[in-house]
Amino acid sequence: MCGIVGYVGEREVVPVLLDGLRRLEYRGYDSAGVVAIEGEGFRWSKAEGKLERLVRKLEQEPVHGRYGLGHTRWATHGVPSERNAHPMFDSRERVAVIHNGIIENFLPLRKRLVEDGWTFASDTDTEVVANLISSHLEGDLREAVARAVAELEGMYALAAVSILGEVDEIVAVRQGPPLVLGVGEGEQFLASDPAALLAYSRNVVFLENGDMARLTREGREIWDASGEALSLEDRPVQRLNWDPIQAEKGGFKHFMLKEIHDQPQALQDTFAGRVDFETGRVDLEISDEILGRADRVHLVACGTSWHAGLVGKFLIESLVRLPVEVDYGSEYRYRDPIVDSKVLVVGISQSGETADTLSAMEAAQQKGASLLTICNVPGSQATRISDGVIYTHAGPEIGVASTKAFTTQLVALFLLAQALRQARGQKMEPKDLSALAHLPQAVDDVLRLEPMLEEMARRYARAEDFLYLGRGINYPIALEGALKLKEISYIHAEGYPAGEMKHGPIALIDDELPVVALATGDRVSFEKVRGNIQEVKARDGIVIALTDREAEDLEAIADEVISVPRIPPSLQPVINVIPLQLLAYFIGVRRGADVDQPRNLAKSVTVE
Repeated sequence: MCGIVGYVGEREVVPVLLDGLRRLEYRGYDSAGVVAIEGEGFRWSKAEGKLERLVRKLEQEPVHGRYGLGHTRWATHGVPSERNAHPMFDSRERVAVIHNGIIENFLPLRKRLVEDGWTFASDTDTEVVANLISSHLEGDLREAVARAVAELEGMYALAAVSILGEVDEIVAVRQGPPLVLGVGEGEQFLASDPAALLAYSRNVVFLENGDMARLTREGREIWDASGEALSLEDRPVQRLNWDPIQAEKGGFKHFMLKEIHDQPQALQDTFAGRVDFETGRVDLEISDEILGRADRVHLVACGTSWHAGLVGKFLIESLVRLPVEVDYGSEYRYRDPIVDSKVLVVGISQSGETADTLSAMEAAQQKGASLLTICNVPGSQATRISDGVIYTHAGPEIGVASTKAFTTQLVALFLLAQALRQARGQKMEPKDLSALAHLPQAVDDVLRLEPMLEEMARRYARAEDFLYLGRGINYPIALEGALKLKEISYIHAEGYPAGEMKHGPIALIDDELPVVALATGDRVSFEKVRGNIQEVKARDGIVIALTDREAEDLEAIADEVISVPRIPPSLQPVINVIPLQLLAYFIGVRRGADVDQPRNLAKSVTVE
């Protein structure tokens, strides 16, 4: 959700904070603010809207200091406005706080604080935290934060500074949403995502749930949830290999387009070093004993990752013959699923910090399940609670609408299916091995369709509704195509199993409704989808057909044909989704939407 940045050191603080916030703006762009400590007082600036408004404001009214905090907000409590922007100050202006997450008991705390004489100028739960910390402040900021945190309920990350301290210090707490420390010489950094720190330090420390950290120029101190001081070895420094240049646009107009084009390399990085193409052996960071004893698999995820899980169900059931359930993380723990030690629960999350997915994984673990995470972020919470991890190695994904994170998840699920086969004495089929080896090139071939898809987007950018149809393993891709269009262009779109069209959605078809039909796969699947296309045309619908056959096979009954390479069905979804990503992107651009930062969305949903 919200983006958090902190710095203490010898540099001028505001440029460091703004640079970090630029890399975190995808996490929230309702408002932004910075606070610096100069002398014995706070210097701060806030602005409603995107970060650029704050930057322009600071150009007119600069803020100076050697340590401080920065924040970009995704609203939970209080409408987007300057008065609700962070940092938040206590009513006696002794403490400044930035915060990500939700304080569930903020109303009773606020009522008590008002009765005690504290006043409020915003609608946020964050201001409650600032006043609560200040109410306990008697000189030691860490102690005051610890006493305040003991009263808070919810999932949150926060950072606080005070003008009363004798040294330059930042105190931070993680209780759910991620926080990472950047380690430097004579300087320390804090952020909610390591991408904000890479320009300054690739040596990072990931805080655990319940951790409190105190940052000074000289170093860091960390305490666990029980208040016990930890050694540096307890929270070791990790070195990240992400280059800051990876987080730049690389000459593309938008991050989303760059990340779509990143996919050939990202996919190769996902399977590189894990597959022996001579023997077909797959090596993952999970024991064969865990894989071998699993007699059921539960895939839990949210949003785009849930669509990846639906593809994973097809892969595991067809390749391994194990029963698979796919659940929304937000629903899983509330339905009391049947779980025991023979269930392998796989959490799928780009960030590894998705609150609903984490809660589902923890609930399954309490019932005795083994946990596996498919994730893009080393050191994230999901990876730390799991018995094994498949890192997707997609690199930083800045665009809010997921592209390369999704396709690398599909490859990770393919590898998991093959590893489950292997644990049962079966090797990867030569056709699948060959398809995996050639997948990056096949995706690169699909990307060459970009000019055609840009022109196609011009013709359909004014549509008000879209329908996406897919059959079998392509049904989740229809869902993902519809989701991308909704996220990026704000056009209403629905994905349906193609065979269900006649059971309701066919009533929507008229001469203004574009229908995207995925006509790939074996002969039976192709023929059945071609039948659906004919049903659409019989009702004057507009058909955009995506196929791995010759274009001539569909040109007579389709208004548009997108031809993609044919590969074995297990990996065909990776190929099929690329044109749908591009079509959504170009329609969004043509409609004037902010494709990198769609309204109301945040990249990492770290609250329930």
